[in-house]
Amino acid sequence: MIPLAIPDLSGNEARYLQECIATGFVSSVGPFVGRFEQAVAQAAGAPLAVATCSGTAGLHVALVALGVQRDDLVLLPSLTFIASANAIAYCGAEPWLVDVDPSSWNLDVALLEQLLQQECVRQGDRLLHRASGRRVAALLPVYTLGLPADMQRIVSLARQWQLPVVADAAAALGSAWQGVAVGALGADLTVFSFNGNKTVTCGGGGAVLGGNAALLQRVRHLATTARQGDAYDHDQIGFNYRMTNLQAAVGCAQLQRLDDFVAAKRRLRARYNAAFAGLRAQMLPFPEPEGYLSACWFSGGLLHTHDPAAMQRLLQRLQGEGVAARPFWKPIHLQQPYRQAPRSRQSVSEALWYRILTLPCSTALTEQEQEQVITAVQRCLT
Repeated sequence: MIPLAIPDLSGNEARYLQECIATGFVSSVGPFVGRFEQAVAQAAGAPLAVATCSGTAGLHVALVALGVQRDDLVLLPSLTFIASANAIAYCGAEPWLVDVDPSSWNLDVALLEQLLQQECVRQGDRLLHRASGRRVAALLPVYTLGLPADMQRIVSLARQWQLPVVADAAAALGSAWQGVAVGALGADLTVFSFNGNKTVTCGGGGAVLGGNAALLQRVRHLATTARQGDAYDHDQIGFNYRMTNLQAAVGCAQLQRLDDFVAAKRRLRARYNAAFAGLRAQMLPFPEPEGYLSACWFSGGLLHTHDPAAMQRLLQRLQGEGVAARPFWKPIHLQQPYRQAPRSRQSVSEALWYRILTLPCSTALTEQEQEQVITAVQRCLT
């Protein structure tokens, strides 16, 4: 079976882990944590980074640091992994779900602008949702599949409406817009994930990046149980969210090969697109608008079907061919915990999600293995 995405741990990971064991630095106090923070900030084009125990934890602490509170609303695209919405819920807030743009599968900025103009009102320094009277506290765009959202327009709208922006860039390390690295696209805070299936992994873990030193210090303080000094004094409710030295050691080794990993992901995407060019009547490539450089976290295709069961039949056939293909995220507004959340129309998300096919894209996938995947897909779709 050719797996969907497994890490390549053939670099310095074992040596760095052995160093952690030899020195006894295995928890969140250790030299690899600081090295990892510096390396990921540099790789993303951001001045500062705080390493966290997961991407979800990073999103949560970022939202808290920016003042999101109980009963607030946070604008979020519905086509995302559920962790994005859960991080909002951990604050006691609720996602306000916005549809996505069919050309990018990212937040529909024109629809966002319409919602702000028609459904919001400013009351002093608070932006309120007219229908519910609840405060709209933040905006959380998602960089779907490692493709940055239209941050120039999103950040402009956010400044106009005085909304802080947390970018969920979970799988987007290595991406860019108009030559600008992903960590420098204007969000107040940008959050990465380093889960096992990401291009760069720590086994788990995340990072919160930004350029405002005071804000990043607040993130660090909150993520370290809001502890003050060496005594057990805590000035507010904090979180045990720091990355361990063991995780950071793996991450440091992985980041040394970031350019090679991202280049491998882009080669895989290009080969799939070229191989499936003759199947355009059955399947379209993943989007990558002009001017955007995707990290190509996953690759695959968008099926030309309106039958939700067609994807399951295809996945079963590919499984029989030895290919561990997978479907994509079910939109948040269709998930049980968020069925009552406020939302825009969701015509694009509802027409997309059950048609998105993800194919094996490990960075160490060989050309022969990819050819097996291509042959299997061609056989199953023709």
